[in-house]
Amino acid sequence: MSDITFKERKTVYQVEEEKDLAPKFDENGLIPVVTTDFTSGELLMHGYMNVEAFKKTIELGEAVYYSRSREVLWHKGATSGLTQIVKEMRIDDDQDCVWLRVEVQGNGASCHVGYRSCFYRSVPTGDEFFEKDGELKFEESEKVFDPELVYGDAPNPTKL
Repeated sequence: MSDITFKERKTVYQVEEEKDLAPKFDENGLIPVVTTDFTSGELLMHGYMNVEAFKKTIELGEAVYYSRSREVLWHKGATSGLTQIVKEMRIDDDQDCVWLRVEVQGNGASCHVGYRSCFYRSVPTGDEFFEKDGELKFEESEKVFDPELVYGDAPNPTKL
């Protein structure tokens, strides 16, 4: 790994107003990441990075996450070919959340279930929630790819 280092968090002013990269990881050593399409702005996914994934993303210019379920680094697209090229990486005001703006390679899908976005269903709100018995609504009608064909025998996050 490269010699990428983060600054020590010293003051609120330093974290919020200065140029020091001093990310705050939670008690599990993770920082949340929201990922959007660079061109359209569409929300593609939400994930997490640990220190190693954060540094690898900076180093490679490609999205690397930490899989909480498998407890391993997850270089997005390493198996599927749907690599996320980081066009811009931002950090929020108190440096405890990352925003990746990416260009997705291949067919443009980011969801391991086969849809373009991981946010392919909506939740009804207000009275509609009760009228629909809380059922989710599919906002994407077709999968971009078949996960079984793409992942084959590889560790597949679609299997519980």
